[in-house]
Amino acid sequence: MRIQPFQSWGARPEIAAAVASVPYDVVDTEEAAALAAGNDRSFLHVTRAEIDMPRDADPYSDAVYARGRAALEGFMRDGTLVHETAPALFLYRQVMGKHTQRGFVATVSTLDYEEKIIKTHEKTRQDKEDDRTRHVNRLNAQTGPVFLVYRDTPELASVIARTEATPPAFDFTAADGIRHTGWRLADPAAVVAAFGRVPAAYIADGHHRAASAVRVARERRAANPRHTGSEPYDWFLGVLFPASEVQILPYNRCVKDLNGLTPAALLAAAARAFVVKPAASPRPAAPGRISMYLAGAWHELSWSLPATATPEERLDVSVLQNRLLAPVLGIDDPRTSKRIEFVGGIRGVEELERRVRDGKSAVAFSMHPTTVDQMMAIADAGGIMPPKSTWFEPKLRDGLFVHVLG
Repeated sequence: MRIQPFQSWGARPEIAAAVASVPYDVVDTEEAAALAAGNDRSFLHVTRAEIDMPRDADPYSDAVYARGRAALEGFMRDGTLVHETAPALFLYRQVMGKHTQRGFVATVSTLDYEEKIIKTHEKTRQDKEDDRTRHVNRLNAQTGPVFLVYRDTPELASVIARTEATPPAFDFTAADGIRHTGWRLADPAAVVAAFGRVPAAYIADGHHRAASAVRVARERRAANPRHTGSEPYDWFLGVLFPASEVQILPYNRCVKDLNGLTPAALLAAAARAFVVKPAASPRPAAPGRISMYLAGAWHELSWSLPATATPEERLDVSVLQNRLLAPVLGIDDPRTSKRIEFVGGIRGVEELERRVRDGKSAVAFSMHPTTVDQMMAIADAGGIMPPKSTWFEPKLRDGLFVHVLG
């Protein structure tokens, strides 16, 4: 696969903790506003610029994108963001409790995406893709990296170990307790060459960012009769992690109503599709188990599958969708249904119980996390996972690396 160094804009190291923000798509407007409250340096002023507009502002209006560009340019002028003096590659380490993951920050070829060297496992939604395409075009920059995974190689593991032994460019612990450390790589050419021997990378998180980057590249190529193939817009911002280091948490489901059924009727319907018994724990201990919270009690759903089942059909989220959500609860298309909500595992099973107790949901499902090997196997086969099958944690922070498109 192809990567290259880039001339990043990034948070000034001594204020990086104030600048770095969660990705735009893991918070809604109210949550973004709360996180940025009292912090004029938060990068959410760039990625969720509607927080600085009247409360009734359309988050997809031209004025919001213009506000985001003004915020980005302001950060560049006032020194909140600093410009690398030359193209570089970086190592980015995150420590969350006992978990550590270390990835290479680079720009990645949009052609590799088009040629399926960079592999996907999710469908994108047109409205979200349109939003990020407009955002990138209006700001003339990619402000959030795509989270990518590659199969481990000893060569790149050695680079990681050597780099960690040197002084970092930034090092801070965010308010949520996650530590973020970054280094400029001493020998970027060697890393570019090493990734040239990596056969494929997999999008773990950021399918809409990647798809929008490719759309922008296509649009700009078509409008540029002197296109050479090496323009900044031909590359998108990514962080590439070895597969052994990334962590997937469950992506749980809540359904707002029982599709006209009573709790007893839903439980009976579940018993026709699964083996149902009281759950020993709200957190399933292994794949092939789902915990269902209904009418104040947890129930374990288990099942068996034929040997002919495809990798996609073997996913717990697929089994739940195909055996219960669609045929019983009427959630035919979880991508578009307004009756289902997806809750990242970082929020815990207590959040599922709270939603049901408060009447926001009628039933909740606690899932066992999908594995990285499952994700890569499905992507290798050209398959598509059900929506919200994976929740990678920790999330990459925005504002530490920005790729300007020229």
